Amino acid sequence: MTASYTPQPASHSPHSTHSTHSTPHRMDSSGGCPHAANATLLAKGAAAEVLLPGDVPAAAVLGHEALKEFIGHPDVAKNARHFTALREGRIPDGWPLRTFATVQGMVTSDGDDHRRLRSLVSKAFTARRVEALRPGIERLTDELLDGVEAAAAGADRDGAGSDGADGAVDGAVDLRALFALPLPMRVISELLGVDEEFRDRLHVLSNQVVATDIGPEEAVAANREMVAVLSAVAASRKARPGDDLTSALIATREEDGDRLGEAELIGTMIVMIIAGHETTLNLITNAVRALCAHRDQLELIRAGGADWTDAVEETLRWDSPVSFFPFRYPTRDLTVDGTLIPAGTPVLAGFSAAGRDPAAHGPDADRFDIGRRTRSTTRHLSLGHGAHYCLGAPLARMETTIALRRLFSRFPDLRVAVPEEELPRHRSFVGNSVRELPVVLR
Repeated sequence: MTASYTPQPASHSPHSTHSTHSTPHRMDSSGGCPHAANATLLAKGAAAEVLLPGDVPAAAVLGHEALKEFIGHPDVAKNARHFTALREGRIPDGWPLRTFATVQGMVTSDGDDHRRLRSLVSKAFTARRVEALRPGIERLTDELLDGVEAAAAGADRDGAGSDGADGAVDGAVDLRALFALPLPMRVISELLGVDEEFRDRLHVLSNQVVATDIGPEEAVAANREMVAVLSAVAASRKARPGDDLTSALIATREEDGDRLGEAELIGTMIVMIIAGHETTLNLITNAVRALCAHRDQLELIRAGGADWTDAVEETLRWDSPVSFFPFRYPTRDLTVDGTLIPAGTPVLAGFSAAGRDPAAHGPDADRFDIGRRTRSTTRHLSLGHGAHYCLGAPLARMETTIALRRLFSRFPDLRVAVPEEELPRHRSFVGNSVRELPVVLR
């Protein structure tokens, strides 16, 4: 039986009919900017057949309304037991996206299991606990900006990058490495109780886990090492419990093993460490790029016509920190805007495409406009929707708002030091950002 649904009646569909017999779109494993390809796919329909690395057949839901409905559909699951090719042994261990399917935690569970695991973690992200983190995040932000300023002064003195021969700029520093990365990494590490000795390695491993162009041997090695490092973190917290989430999860496991197994403990830590810093890292980076490229929007905030939260929300919509998130699986055949998605197919949630869907956000959906939120009732989906809505969304929003306010207050003339097209992109169609952000502060 095939369930068919569209966001609007077919006669009013904003997307043209998409043939289920068209050639599947091959996802670009090397990453790159997703927006041009997204626009091409969206013009054909709200969903598309795609090929994942290794020529694994899949689908992507790209239209805003279609994605919102698909995410909440009763016949769509997150547990990989519904992934037909994986269940039948056709997905090798070294497949770059395998961890997204097989990690044991709330992002790969449904129903009672999902509610059980989410409830164990949600206590760390209540509004009261998140707000209590604000003073520490503000202090950390100022400390990191001191370091950025010192690094820029050192680069100026050393003449690092004369404007010309190598294309670099005097005084330029990598804002991503010095600021956008350490801010969320330190916050989530302290929440989880991750000692400083593990943090740099966990960031490198997180990058490898989300990469879609990684080789099989590298993928297996990265996943094994991630488990090993987080097992060492858990052992450290078991030996020296603290007021952190990992210690609380270990206590729960020891008191009631039925509530949290060992694999679920490590799986939860993997999800938290990756989602807890990679998403916010990309969000801060993308927001700085957007505001530097749209100085009129920056001036609007300074003039009081909008605020920093508007900039955060518009960045989430316009340049989502997660482009295509794996996976959901229809438990029976579904047809989305003319595209048949057979039961057991792995489906990507196309957040970057949905954010620029003209059917939802208007004909100027590809324009960065921080006043849009006050004029529209349509809200972006970049942090999810429904039962699997991102638990850390309030924390990510707070960190990014504080980061932008303090960064541009301290360095009002900050600019990106090289043209946008020269910034190296993530080697992944999952994460959406650049790997470096050289800036000049003054």
